[in-house]
Amino acid sequence: MWIVEGGKSAVVPGPAIHDLRSTVALWLLLSLPLAGDSADKGWDHFYNLEYQQAIDTFEQVVAEAPEIPENYNYLAQAILYKELYRLGALESELLTGNNYFIRTEKIRPDPKANARFLQVLGKGIRLAKEKLAADPDNKEALYALGSAYGLETNYHFLVEKNWRGAVGEASLAKKYHNQVVDLDPGNYDAMLIQGVYDYAMGSLPWHARLLSYLIGRSGDKNRGAATIELVAKKGKRNRVDAQVMLAILYRREKKPAKAIAALEPLIRAYPRNYLFQMEKAHMYSDLGKKDEALACLRELEQAARRGSNIPLEKVYYAIGDVQFWYNDLEASLENMKQVTASSNLDLHTGVLAWMRRGQLLDLMGRRPEAVRAYREAIRFGPQTAAAEESKRYLSSPYKRKG
Repeated sequence: MWIVEGGKSAVVPGPAIHDLRSTVALWLLLSLPLAGDSADKGWDHFYNLEYQQAIDTFEQVVAEAPEIPENYNYLAQAILYKELYRLGALESELLTGNNYFIRTEKIRPDPKANARFLQVLGKGIRLAKEKLAADPDNKEALYALGSAYGLETNYHFLVEKNWRGAVGEASLAKKYHNQVVDLDPGNYDAMLIQGVYDYAMGSLPWHARLLSYLIGRSGDKNRGAATIELVAKKGKRNRVDAQVMLAILYRREKKPAKAIAALEPLIRAYPRNYLFQMEKAHMYSDLGKKDEALACLRELEQAARRGSNIPLEKVYYAIGDVQFWYNDLEASLENMKQVTASSNLDLHTGVLAWMRRGQLLDLMGRRPEAVRAYREAIRFGPQTAAAEESKRYLSSPYKRKG
């Protein structure tokens, strides 16, 4: 879920952005759907987290128009996101600066899916370059090539853990979409990458900003946010992407009320995407509205019990997390127990739930049980920052700050 630290609903206290890797994570948004009329059905599936249905639709789109480079981006993106979702990698920490999923080890997607992603994306890139060789001002090819490099940014950062490569691909994505805007100043869709780039680079720590300026990669946080707001209002294919980005930015900037307003149309348009509803719940919590937050999550719990696509263990974790920050310790512990009892936990949910369970037990004065929970967190995700944090609690019990 897209959640940012700070406030009672935070996953863990900490700075919004504390190194270049967490800022590069914003580039994930470059590869959100770039929907076209012929692929509307596929994007509806995509935004509703129904990735296999999206893949099936985009394979048909490619078959019907194999000469269009952007169609390959559609298919490649759905393939990649299906794997990221399966592995629990589409969680808030990647987009908001929390580093729990940023590990030294690489994400290990299914080899066949990984090869298929690279093959499809490469085909689209080659087609776009061929069209540009014949016509350097081909706006559709420029747009498709920039979008493909945005997807490569995502792949470098999440799968290969190559954040330097990700920055380079991000610069290429911006370059080609800048050319689109130069040719067509009214193309608001192509401005989204510009906005994300400006915001991401402008959000770096001062020393990293200085370095980026010296190598010609500077940004402006406020200008980036304004550009994203413009795309959210006037964009066509990328309007939804910009709305998602705004919700994240508002949360980062500690403006939860504005974030809720940005999320409302997304929730109405894509009711099967439980991540939007979870984010809304946590923003209510940021506003101090515990009851409203829990009401949102209880709705998801009921939907999960009726057989929807919502992972029940993620709902339990979200409920328990809100209760944790509001000092409802017994209720929070019961929810964390339900999470850790699941046999279908992804890395993100599992390691955080075990650590949170240990913290709860420490706050309740049940030290031996807390130590066992921390050891489980370390065992569950040994390469994660949550495991490193849990190691500290083995020698010094967790205490609430403030």
